Amino acid sequence: MPGYETRQEHVAIGGHDYRLRVLADRQQFWDPDGHGERLGISSAQWALFGQLWPAGQLLAWAMQDFDIRGKRILELGCGIGLASLVLQRRGADVVASDMHPLAEVFLAYNAALNELPALHYRHLQWDAPLPELGRFDLIIASDVLYETAHAPLLGGVIDRHAHAAAEVLVADPGRGNSAHLNRQLAARGFALEERRCALQPGEAPPYRGRLLHYTRGVPGGQA
Repeated sequence: MPGYETRQEHVAIGGHDYRLRVLADRQQFWDPDGHGERLGISSAQWALFGQLWPAGQLLAWAMQDFDIRGKRILELGCGIGLASLVLQRRGADVVASDMHPLAEVFLAYNAALNELPALHYRHLQWDAPLPELGRFDLIIASDVLYETAHAPLLGGVIDRHAHAAAEVLVADPGRGNSAHLNRQLAARGFALEERRCALQPGEAPPYRGRLLHYTRGVPGGQA
């Protein structure tokens, strides 16, 4: 038996009811062999991957209607994988990635829970190049800018895995670090279109949530 507790959440996206196994709370911790610690995941951070965050739901909603035709898609920091599950249901060519030791297990379980085919998954550390992963037409992420230092790491991984003509979509809950990512991607030739979004039902404007849509060399895009 694993040394952590889970529960199920339900969320409706695009007329589908997604069932998700998530960690019971943010106090869960189980790292018996020190794998997470070696990856730099502290006990305080360990449970974050296994939660259903508002920005993750915002990204999933965006993926329900996003134009995915002919696009190879990469999700960074997928966690429990809701956005990738939405894309999988739509028949997208999607690869989910994370660095947490249990992300792949939770993603596989959640795909099965929703009667979806298994998703392609890759363990990906943003500071460790993985050339065999290849390049993508669309890179997505949610709530990945916890600290200022995350912006250059995110910029680097996007640089390595985005095609010359590509899109990046980041759902951000307004932690205050998005300007750092804007500068990172502007230096790499991306233009930004930002849209404010509600993160909770009944939230009054000005909304805290943001959908950051970066484009480079895409017909009809901003670049």
